[in-house]
Amino acid sequence: MIAFWILAPIMVIAALGILFVRKAVHAALLLAVVMLSLAVLYLVLEAPFLFAVQIIVYTGAILMLFLFVLMLVGVDASDSVVETIRGQRVLATVLGLLLGVVLVLALGQVSLGTVRGLTEANGGGNIQGLADIMFSRYVFAFETTSALLITAAMGAMVLAHRERLVPKPTQASMAAQRVRDYGDKGLHLGPLPPPGVFARHNAVDTPALLPDGTASEASISRVLAARGTVRSAPALAENIQAMQRSIDGKPATGPGPAPATTEEDPA
Repeated sequence: MIAFWILAPIMVIAALGILFVRKAVHAALLLAVVMLSLAVLYLVLEAPFLFAVQIIVYTGAILMLFLFVLMLVGVDASDSVVETIRGQRVLATVLGLLLGVVLVLALGQVSLGTVRGLTEANGGGNIQGLADIMFSRYVFAFETTSALLITAAMGAMVLAHRERLVPKPTQASMAAQRVRDYGDKGLHLGPLPPPGVFARHNAVDTPALLPDGTASEASISRVLAARGTVRSAPALAENIQAMQRSIDGKPATGPGPAPATTEEDPA
């Protein structure tokens, strides 16, 4: 009873959240909360087989399949509010209310008979008792449910299938399209050249060099160009050579940073 009164409100709130959240991924995560709570209830009712099936099959397999499908399809909030069939929300509301009325009337007329208790029901073992009931009294309902699940899977595959109206673009066709865009609109043929590298650190103020050795204007930031802080390639080459000589222990000549010394400046 303690587990039920703790988990029941959590399950109801999560179930209501599945109906009202706008993102499909959030609805799937709330469904995981409901399934895990139901598994705990199975465990406290001394039904270890149903507990394991609920965790391994429903939560671990089917729900993860839902999440993979959502990630592959990429359904977002803008897609979930679009009605693919006109009037489907009103029809779903009416059918949901009718289903609720049918369930209430059916449950109100059910005669359960004498309650045997969990000890007697699990006398020969929980797994053995469940298998005896499932494949004897309820074998037709069990097989019908399996057929419905297969039909639902096939229907989901048919609904998710999309015919390609245009051929898939290849690398050659995309390259030809970039050339046409360059001729018609003047767009760049490819990505902009990256900045150069100064010593062992990336420097955004170092222009990239073209094959003829000149600096590429496309690789220079407009902000740095306006500030006048763009470094020139010849100066960078001299600085790099001076730093290399200082690392090798040779005296630096020419422009660039001199090697560091430990003697004090007499001035």
